[in-house]
Amino acid sequence: MPKVLTARGNKAPFEFSTTPEKLFGEALDEFTDIKIVGEVEDAGKNFVVRGRIECQKHFTCDRCLTQATERQVHEFAEEFDKSAAVDDLLDVTELLRDELLAAQPMKNLCKADCKGLCPVCGANLNDGDCGCDKRIVDPRLATLKDLNLP
Repeated sequence: MPKVLTARGNKAPFEFSTTPEKLFGEALDEFTDIKIVGEVEDAGKNFVVRGRIECQKHFTCDRCLTQATERQVHEFAEEFDKSAAVDDLLDVTELLRDELLAAQPMKNLCKADCKGLCPVCGANLNDGDCGCDKRIVDPRLATLKDLNLP
């Protein structure tokens, strides 16, 4: 479990690497190279922990189904009551886990402008146009094409 040394009366920097097993309690193949850099500041009644999480995320794109890797950087800041420190160490496992998971996007995309797959033939449209006629008309509305509207 990741822990940081508290700073009684001032600031104390910290930097360490961890694994998904230590952070999440299980092996997660999607996150690798997790590095945490920050500082602990004594703020009177509390300790303030600030920093950033840097990692690599491996995933399948939700639009085109290709494998992708993305470097992620997430900032965090949290106050801890001084009573949370045990032997001048704060357990920041829950903070780091929550920050990393909450910062994940709703959709994993290989790139912001991913074109996805052709709905007709399934070709990856990022590789170029497949030439399919994508104007699919709902059969229930097909008769509306025959109306001569001004």
